[in-house]
Amino acid sequence: MKVITGDRFEAFADESTILFPEYRKNRDELLNFVATLSGDETIVTASLELVDLIAWRFRRGEENVLVYSDTGKSLTLKEVYELRKYLDFDVRGGFEGERAETSVLFVEGKTDAKFFKAIFKKLFEFKESREAPYSLRFIERVFERDNFDLLRREEDGHYLAIIPSEGNSGVIRNLGNFLRAMDVFGFTVEKIGVAIDVDEDREAAMASITGRLSGFRHEKTPLGYRVGGTEVVPLIIGLPFEDEVIEWKKPTVEDLMLHMIAREGLLERIKPALRALNESLGRRLKPKEVMYLALSAYGHWGNLEGFYELFIMRSRFRNLKAVLREAGLMNGLIYLAGREEERRR
Repeated sequence: MKVITGDRFEAFADESTILFPEYRKNRDELLNFVATLSGDETIVTASLELVDLIAWRFRRGEENVLVYSDTGKSLTLKEVYELRKYLDFDVRGGFEGERAETSVLFVEGKTDAKFFKAIFKKLFEFKESREAPYSLRFIERVFERDNFDLLRREEDGHYLAIIPSEGNSGVIRNLGNFLRAMDVFGFTVEKIGVAIDVDEDREAAMASITGRLSGFRHEKTPLGYRVGGTEVVPLIIGLPFEDEVIEWKKPTVEDLMLHMIAREGLLERIKPALRALNESLGRRLKPKEVMYLALSAYGHWGNLEGFYELFIMRSRFRNLKAVLREAGLMNGLIYLAGREEERRR
């Protein structure tokens, strides 16, 4: 199966190519059309819904590809399926917008996204943006649905997108697919941050990143790896937290929040309640359970995502920087923020 998108499709079409007239077609008609396909066809389309249906059906097999006619390069339909499902990437191309320095940070989930969003806003003077640069146009409508956070710093026009990715494996998957998409669709971002939990150990976490990069020509840099014009910066989350009433098992962003609420004095305030609940349950509390109690004590009536962002924004600079340095994250965050001069101080 071959699907053609882009403006220069004529160069890839012949007399056997199906120019699909998607105008005024409803979903049932699209489903019926896809059901008739044998897998040997070449189809030109500007319908994202049709692309989704074809990618789902023909996502297996290296011979099933989408060709972006503007560059002549291709993705497998499995890659297309994942780009559409997890990033809502517009595989029709044709992006427009200003050229600006841009960083992307892939994180595990939405609470992680709000935690890092608050860090970049508080420490590096980023603000939320509704306008996307050229290199992020493909996910602009995802932003409109609040599926990721887009930030911009006024003084230098630096953009930063923070994208949740459904766990460690999702972060690694999105990293690989994003690098492939940059090559095929002819755009670039200067830096990609990869924030994953240590899980078993730091070496295994790094191996998952280098394993995905093995499919690309890359070289080692002081903070990570360079793929073409993009630097990939690993941010490995792992800062154990020891407490007699809290059960710590494996590193997550909750550990960073535990250190923050401890430094800000909130943990001590809720300790009597933690001990009482600990005794009532007959077990130590999980970090996320502690976070919900902290949320209530803080007087925040939203969800954990909102609490993380609010708490970080109201925290003392020295406490936040101390936790990030102890976690080994500060240098990578400074670099992603485009503030390399701060790292040299």
